[in-house]
Amino acid sequence: MTTSAEPITLTDANFADEIESSDGLAIVDFWAEWCGPCRMIAPVVKELASDYEGRVKVGKVDVDANGAISAKFGIRSIPSILYFKDGAVVDSVIGAVDKATLEAKIEQHA
Repeated sequence: MTTSAEPITLTDANFADEIESSDGLAIVDFWAEWCGPCRMIAPVVKELASDYEGRVKVGKVDVDANGAISAKFGIRSIPSILYFKDGAVVDSVIGAVDKATLEAKIEQHA
């Protein structure tokens, strides 16, 4: 599993390879530049990428630039954090939440 201390930039083009074809747990932040709550949660998502490096794949999808993947998963509110296990959605969190909330979901699905 390829991971890094930075969230992976996910696009319509690479989403299937990076997330849907990967084993293990991945979390994906669906966001937009103009979204205030998205900017609030961005540092938390970056921390999770660092804290869980090598154990959980963390990625971000800009919904404005990647409409197909956003539509596929029915993203209507942002930020939306989707949790994938072995390529399938197993959970989600909508809105700017604290790090503990996101970590609890990681531990639940790890």
